[in-house]
Amino acid sequence: SAQSVYMRGFGNEFSSEDPRCPGSLPEGQNSPQVCPYGLYAEQLSGSAFTCPRPANKRSWLYRILPSVKHKPFTLVPCGDLTENWDEVEPDPNQMRWLPFTVPKSTDKKVDFVAVRSSYHLWCRKQQIPKLVLSCFRCFNNSDGDFLIVPQQGEILVTTEFGKMMVEPNEICVIQQGMRFSVDVFGETRGYILEVYGAHFELPDLGPIGANGLANPRDFLYPVAWYEDRKVPTGYTVINKYQGKLFACQQDFSPFNVVAWHGNYAPYKYNLKNFMVINCVAFDHADPSIFTVLTAKSTKPGVAVADFVIFPPRWGVADHTFRPPYYHRNCMSEFMGLIEGHYEAKEEGFLPGGASLHSIMTPHGPDADCFEKNCTAELQPERVAEETMAFMFESSFSMAVTKWGLQTCQKLDKTYHQCWEPLRSHFNPNWKPSKK
Repeated sequence: SAQSVYMRGFGNEFSSEDPRCPGSLPEGQNSPQVCPYGLYAEQLSGSAFTCPRPANKRSWLYRILPSVKHKPFTLVPCGDLTENWDEVEPDPNQMRWLPFTVPKSTDKKVDFVAVRSSYHLWCRKQQIPKLVLSCFRCFNNSDGDFLIVPQQGEILVTTEFGKMMVEPNEICVIQQGMRFSVDVFGETRGYILEVYGAHFELPDLGPIGANGLANPRDFLYPVAWYEDRKVPTGYTVINKYQGKLFACQQDFSPFNVVAWHGNYAPYKYNLKNFMVINCVAFDHADPSIFTVLTAKSTKPGVAVADFVIFPPRWGVADHTFRPPYYHRNCMSEFMGLIEGHYEAKEEGFLPGGASLHSIMTPHGPDADCFEKNCTAELQPERVAEETMAFMFESSFSMAVTKWGLQTCQKLDKTYHQCWEPLRSHFNPNWKPSKK
């Protein structure tokens, strides 16, 4: 099947054609007078034409009908999605959300469009084996890129470039302007990071060298797959534009790309392929060593958003408080948990939940974690076994919506209590031990 075959290599120049139509990619040019099989040539640009070559992103799509053939867009209800960041007052407190509930089978059906940088969460349940997004609906984001993190249940993502099956402990990135739909196979839940004005790229490795962290070869891109489907009742394209949702109708499937080539395409990555770097002598390294992808700002070393993971690894640092240190940060830190138990907070921070530590808001290990690790015998140990936590980190201050603070009713108002048992260990008569 199309979703079991992929092309490898982050940001590569790819060429793919559906095997049902061999020779559908034009030879030697992008826009011939007549394309093979009577297809239309259409370019999708993810960067300005004049961007430097390393940053220039575009792909050529060869499709049965061009995407311009549709009825006018009209504004549609946005549900809990909002572009009004002033609907509630700012709140600098540490925040934690309990796991979001997957809708019951008796609840009204919702699709990927109806659920909720921007940080989004989705929960969805479907009992039948396969659901085409509300029969005939697809989505595209004109505002920015989506990084999708499934937490529960696998999802089948159909795009103009082909199909991707994405499971928990995998991520996928749908870049700006790409049309896609999502099929589910039971209960699903997950997180989405949306970035504006930049695309994700691999972080620079500096003195680490040529290899390490997320290796380019492990990023997978879909192969061309098309459907030549007429939809007389209307196929709905949902377009996120300037924070609002718009819909248009067309009488054919948008997934009608027979062949494509270029370097601007959706992709997925298995987090278990991440090559972890860690301290092997003393101290706790900064979490930037766990960066999978970064969307850079115009200021060197400062990200619009980083995607960071905390995977299973060895802890071997001597004379060291091994869990994360207490911290105040000029960045916003949103954390989620895919599976397992996060080392700094083994209680309360649960799979499917989340936390937000805003710019300069103090955070760190809870009281139980501190007391246990101050007296622990330091032997080599496995850390975060069968656990995968992640962080969306941004240089921007995050506004939490009214839905996130009030409507969802998942905000844990007792979160601050995990630090209340912290007690003073100060001893003015302390003397260094004799060695």
